Amino acid sequence: MKRSRVLFTVIGLVIIGVVVGVVIARSGSKDTDHASMGHMNMPMNQAKTSATADTEPVSTSTVAIKNFAFAPATITVKVGTKVTWTNTDSVEHTVTADSGQGPQSNLFGQGQSYSYTFTKPGTYSYHCEPHPYMHGTVIVTN
Repeated sequence: MKRSRVLFTVIGLVIIGVVVGVVIARSGSKDTDHASMGHMNMPMNQAKTSATADTEPVSTSTVAIKNFAFAPATITVKVGTKVTWTNTDSVEHTVTADSGQGPQSNLFGQGQSYSYTFTKPGTYSYHCEPHPYMHGTVIVTN
């Protein structure tokens, strides 16, 4: 009798431990803090934001960096336009031309901006160096 009571107690504690572990794991995945994760990681639900960011060209000379995405993702400007990217995320980002032709920033943090003047027509694709899943495009016209 004493042995079965100990066995039931152990089984009960194991079940409680599993339930608590599942609850903790689920609650931790919903409230992920980018700052505590380091700049190389992001939650999976954020990856969808980057991949589904605006793709239609927008006529503007400012791009926000927010939620690990360039917004808008594609802009159209005239030759001679200075484009400014402003970082609103809590981690540092870059604006780095894919081909080497175009913007090449250093890391810049929250509240900081980087500007680049486009002097030739063309399509300039760029990304964030530490977060290569972040992509943007500047279309420069005459």
